[in-house]
Amino acid sequence: MAVSTVKFILNGQTHNLNYNSSTGKYTAVITAPSTTSWNQTNHKYAGQITATDEAGNVSVATISDFSSLGLRVLEKMKPAVSVIYPTNGAMLATGTPTIQWTVTDTGSGINRDSITLSIDNGTPITISAITTTAITNGYTCTHVVSTALSEGNHTLRFNVQDNDGNNSDTATVTFMVDLTPPVLVVTSPTDNLITNQSTVTVSGTSNDSSQTAVTVTVKVNSGEPKSLAVVDGAFSDTVTLTEGENTLTFVATDAAGRTTTVTRTVVLDTVAPSILNVTLTPNPVDAGATYTVSVT
Repeated sequence: MAVSTVKFILNGQTHNLNYNSSTGKYTAVITAPSTTSWNQTNHKYAGQITATDEAGNVSVATISDFSSLGLRVLEKMKPAVSVIYPTNGAMLATGTPTIQWTVTDTGSGINRDSITLSIDNGTPITISAITTTAITNGYTCTHVVSTALSEGNHTLRFNVQDNDGNNSDTATVTFMVDLTPPVLVVTSPTDNLITNQSTVTVSGTSNDSSQTAVTVTVKVNSGEPKSLAVVDGAFSDTVTLTEGENTLTFVATDAAGRTTTVTRTVVLDTVAPSILNVTLTPNPVDAGATYTVSVT
């Protein structure tokens, strides 16, 4: 009995196959599913063939009969890398930062073993030195730098593959390690200054080895810190004192958060001395003789 129809069923779609007399085979050109087969059993879509003869008899072949009925479909979308820390252009006050980033893929998923991180031009750091925590469609990745980075600029490069072999675009972050606190020189007031003026000039210079901006504040006793404008590395302003001993605390902070502190003690004394008693002895005194002045 002659074959009437041959059909191929895959992913819920039925396709009619046409007989090719020159090859003796039933064939069809079919568009593959738009999504990866990675999440299917054995990472393949399971196809099925049904052949019907003119009498209505039906034969069915499944992947259990022919392994070739399993269709592997590869996605073409790249996985994504997003850097959490450090951010691009960051200033770090440590040479052993904890680096954190995410890798995600909405199709076949992330190939965890392919996660890599490169520091500067060093050998890529692989999954054995990276901690991963599962998130939706991927992982949050963490690596703690064990060998301290030198002071200066550094570049991180992140890469990953999905389970279909697509490579991510390389994510790149450049940051600076600043291990040196800023320089802070206070030229005014001098330490242990005694004055009867209720305000005093605070001035000096501050700079940082990384050539980045430095902020300077001054606090009188337990008051609120006052910001001092730093122009070309120098600052100058005035602060108000309270009667008695005052502690002026200067703090310079660089872009990495490192600080340098200088303190000055200034005494404000606005009370004039009291003259309680004066004696001239002897009084009267002979001309040309000496006498003593005694003051309390």
